[in-house]
Amino acid sequence: MTPPTTTPAPTADRSPAYRPSSAKRVQLWLANHFAVLTAVLVLLYLFLPVAYTFAFSFNDHGKTNIVWQGFTWVHWQDPCGVPGVCESLVTSLQVGVISTVVATVLGTLMALAMVRYRFRGKAASNLLIFVPMATPEIVMGAALLTIFVQGFANIGINLGFTTIVFAHIMFCLSFVVVTVRARIQSLDPRIEEAAQDLYASPMQTFWKVTFPLILPGIAGAAMLAFSLSFDDFIITNFVSGNEATFPKFVYVASRRGIPAEANVIGFSMFVIAVLLVVGAQVVSSLRASTK
Repeated sequence: MTPPTTTPAPTADRSPAYRPSSAKRVQLWLANHFAVLTAVLVLLYLFLPVAYTFAFSFNDHGKTNIVWQGFTWVHWQDPCGVPGVCESLVTSLQVGVISTVVATVLGTLMALAMVRYRFRGKAASNLLIFVPMATPEIVMGAALLTIFVQGFANIGINLGFTTIVFAHIMFCLSFVVVTVRARIQSLDPRIEEAAQDLYASPMQTFWKVTFPLILPGIAGAAMLAFSLSFDDFIITNFVSGNEATFPKFVYVASRRGIPAEANVIGFSMFVIAVLLVVGAQVVSSLRASTK
């Protein structure tokens, strides 16, 4: 009788588990988090001027605001303490609001025409819309200056507030058209056709169906136009004459050191812009959650 065979017990593998070295672990961690680290570094680089503006808004400076002298709350208590800073801010806000309203209305109508209708010269119009966006600002500013000096002076309009508004409408218009047109092209035309099948007039279809759907695009285009208008310096410097906007005031004041009051206003505008963006995102999230 053959005795049963017994399987030998497996011997335990006594080889130590592989553990990468410290340098290797650092390399693996950097490789896994490279995108995040890059994004953080880029954001720090972008927000460094904002941090400088915020810090030097508290500088207890003398004639120049270049070297840190000490901490003070005085500039935040009286942002209009420097002559001309608040006047230039009001001018920039007025120009921004007027140019934004006009450019948004005209740009929305142009976008609707380019998407919904066929007309002769449509391809050329689509091409010309991008020309102001691709043209260097110094070229556009010099061209507008020539037009305003030769044309507007003949009808009694000199360089100043009016010419700034006209110039800002011209370069904001293209951005509004492109933004709103992208929103219109993303809509399903069958929604409007369904409204017309339900005996809605063209005006009722626009105000009750089309306009609410494209309103987010219009709002985004308006915010973009206002930010471009408020921030512009190069074109404004050509066509402003003796009128001073806030960017022009900052440029002139930078030769002797931007006053801390200008830093207060600049940082406040930045905070307001961030709050508007965050508020829009919160409202959008709340609407999406309720659907």
